[in-house]
Amino acid sequence: MTGEIFGHPRLAEIYHPLDSNRSDLDRHIGVVQEFNARRVLDFGRGTQARYPLQERGWAITRVSCGFRTVGRVRTNSPLRTPVPRESPSVLAREWHGHGTVPWATVAPDEDVDWMERLKRITGWTQPAQRPDVDWAEVESRLDTALPSDYKRMVETFGEGAFDAYLDLNQEPWTDLREEGLLIWAGTENEDLYCWRADGDDPDRWPVVVRSFDGEDFPFECQAAEFVCRILVDPHHPFTMARYFDAHWFMNYWEGD
Repeated sequence: MTGEIFGHPRLAEIYHPLDSNRSDLDRHIGVVQEFNARRVLDFGRGTQARYPLQERGWAITRVSCGFRTVGRVRTNSPLRTPVPRESPSVLAREWHGHGTVPWATVAPDEDVDWMERLKRITGWTQPAQRPDVDWAEVESRLDTALPSDYKRMVETFGEGAFDAYLDLNQEPWTDLREEGLLIWAGTENEDLYCWRADGDDPDRWPVVVRSFDGEDFPFECQAAEFVCRILVDPHHPFTMARYFDAHWFMNYWEGD
């Protein structure tokens, strides 16, 4: 089973299928056995059957799909990581020693609108998807103000995922609040993208990634800048640039 974080009521229905005891796996297993297959191709955000199938010894190859393009095929490393990558701690040392790509370099006195950069990176040209979010109500319920760039991301993109991989939470999850973290996004790798909610100015909260194995990685930047960098910088410890040639935002309600 997955970690305690996925016991959250909003995720339970999605992640319950990861249970290796689920009865509806019989149909998937029957198809695999009928064709005497040794390898299974899993398309994107579909059945979530790959974990239990891996437990039974089949090799799973996964394709990430989106409305605009299809990501490169990557083979899973059993058992938990859909997109294989080096240890985040190793990549973090490599990244801090290497620096960033020239596109992401910012002069000390440069005032960067990271949301505008994010829209350009993803080719986003649609109107704001959720312009009428009642942030006063959300912030009152959470008993905290929220970072302005995050609110702009939610208003602009709405409900969906960057590269059909990085889910943007429509309001922060509070499961790790006792540890001082608010969760603003998450990946299929079960990495949780958070803020360290210290201080009265949320626009100064640093990003903290709680990796799938429970380790925390702090980054001195805001959420929109963090997403820009992981999309374009192949040396970033949580890069998506190594796995996708083009970037987009998959809105879950597009076309409805």
